[in-house]
Amino acid sequence: MMSYLRMGLVALGLILFAAPMTFAADENGTEKDTPAAQQNDEPTAAELGRQKFNIYLGGSFGAGLVMLAAGFGIGKIGSSAVESMSRQPEVAGSIQTAMIISAALIEGATFFALVVCLLNN
Repeated sequence: MMSYLRMGLVALGLILFAAPMTFAADENGTEKDTPAAQQNDEPTAAELGRQKFNIYLGGSFGAGLVMLAAGFGIGKIGSSAVESMSRQPEVAGSIQTAMIISAALIEGATFFALVVCLLNN
């Protein structure tokens, strides 16, 4: 499990640090703040297409990450609740109620984050 966590953190770090570098240079490798780049202010069709692709990719990646985290969270709640019910069957009703409320709160936050990710497109 820790290896997956490390791989996820490395991937997240690469995405966070590599994305600004992608937007800082054009297709020729020159920075956009140079005087030659300032002469032509209108983006080409290829640049617009690449920008839209990056926006869609970011929204899709964010939505997938939100769903993955919600799945792990609800799975952890469910496994802990079932384990608690098996240890103390007399309080199974209150544990089940608390589990359903917690899962509903996670689903609400997940839905909100999903809408935010999709509206950014």
